Amino acid sequence: MGEFCQQFFTLLGALVCLSFLVRCIMFLKYLFPRAWRPLPQSFFRSMGEWAVVTGAGDGIGKAYALELAKRGLNIVMISRTLEKMQKVAFEIEKTTGRQVKTIQADFTKDDIYENIEDNIKGLEIGILVNNVGMLPWPNPCRFLSIPDNDKSVINCNITSATKMTRMVLKQMEQRRKGLILNISSGVGILPSPLYALYSASKAYVTSFSKALQAEYKSKGIIIQVVSPYGVSTAMTRHLKTNLFIKDANDFVRESLNYVTFGNETFGCLAHEIMGFVIKLIPLWVLHSERVQEKFLEVFSHLTEENQKMPKQMSVHKNQL
Repeated sequence: MGEFCQQFFTLLGALVCLSFLVRCIMFLKYLFPRAWRPLPQSFFRSMGEWAVVTGAGDGIGKAYALELAKRGLNIVMISRTLEKMQKVAFEIEKTTGRQVKTIQADFTKDDIYENIEDNIKGLEIGILVNNVGMLPWPNPCRFLSIPDNDKSVINCNITSATKMTRMVLKQMEQRRKGLILNISSGVGILPSPLYALYSASKAYVTSFSKALQAEYKSKGIIIQVVSPYGVSTAMTRHLKTNLFIKDANDFVRESLNYVTFGNETFGCLAHEIMGFVIKLIPLWVLHSERVQEKFLEVFSHLTEENQKMPKQMSVHKNQL
């Protein structure tokens, strides 16, 4: 019996080490994306003539619209704020010469999809970026401390990705090619206290995307979930960028290098490292009261630092 236990634990240890080694080797593809699986210049354009981007008026959505236009696609921008979209559309047309179509829609509502479908009818859509999303509350906090805007969050974060995917996937299946990028979040990878509703809604996006990729991979369609951690946008109150908080344009350019790397990515090397480390931490540690309080403290400090920046810049301009 003792010999059997020794052999069992030796085998178990070897399997754990082998699994960790494989993960480390697979991680190398993010260090050398062009060497691992280089994308031809025409890859994105080969998917189809048009890319549809939701939440395209600002932040990550705006960055995807600009970058995909630079890579040869015409753009359908869908967002709530028409004025922001028109500015981005003008910028795209001026800098890339691509066509831009704008559709005003509020994704917190559930009666908008018939109008969207009518407006994209007849377009050869090769890429869909389901980017639109909302935080229930700007700051991390416990569930009962935020207003009851559950339906708006569910419509914006869950219903939008589901409905838009159903709308566009039909023609991709017929043409046997297409790319769908569903923007989730790092807090959707694990149950995340202080972001309970947002985390759960993004977990849906993650699970939905992976299941669909298993269903449609054989039909030539790529469906990938992108789960960033910190990206400096209006939703994150334009946090100061650093090694781990990325500029939206930089994040998007890097994430597009990873579209053939599997059904899930964190979108950039820095966030891949964060995700790798966080997954090694036991869940009971992340869920402890002490960690939650420390997180609130750190976030409060970051917010205060971020709020000081415009004031300092304003003073500097006045001095000039």
